Amino acid sequence: MIKGKVWKFGKDIDTDAIIPARYLNTSDPQELAKHCMEDADPSFAGKIAVGDIIVADKNFGCGSSREHAPIAIKEAGISCVIAKSFARIFYRNSFNMGLMIFESAEASQKIEEGNEVEVDVKKGLIRNLSKNEEYCFEPIPEFMQELIFAGGLMNYAKKKMEE
Repeated sequence: MIKGKVWKFGKDIDTDAIIPARYLNTSDPQELAKHCMEDADPSFAGKIAVGDIIVADKNFGCGSSREHAPIAIKEAGISCVIAKSFARIFYRNSFNMGLMIFESAEASQKIEEGNEVEVDVKKGLIRNLSKNEEYCFEPIPEFMQELIFAGGLMNYAKKKMEE
């Protein structure tokens, strides 16, 4: 179960808004986290708390295929991203890096910034505790949940090799 405060973004948030290219000279996750969403909201990294949730409109993570984007979001402490839709490469990179993402058009439309929401990963259910509403999403397949809970593809592969 995931629970957190919502930070809301619009449509077509590209990877340059998530982690601007001027910071790609480092692969240090903590340094990337300091600049997470900087071009969309310059004060974002300074006001979020561990466990908070990003909710966005359609096509979140469009643009370049940089893996830095989901790393920056995850390392900043964001527990998951809920959007109407994700760019396919961002979708794949998120699972590879261990960032939970969920597609729900209804949640994307109805959840507002500052709402507190709870996500039941296994049931495919988002509860908006602030509005007393529920929204559904297609549950993540079990294998992909294993990737996420292992912390991403590399950690998952290491775990499997050790078994």
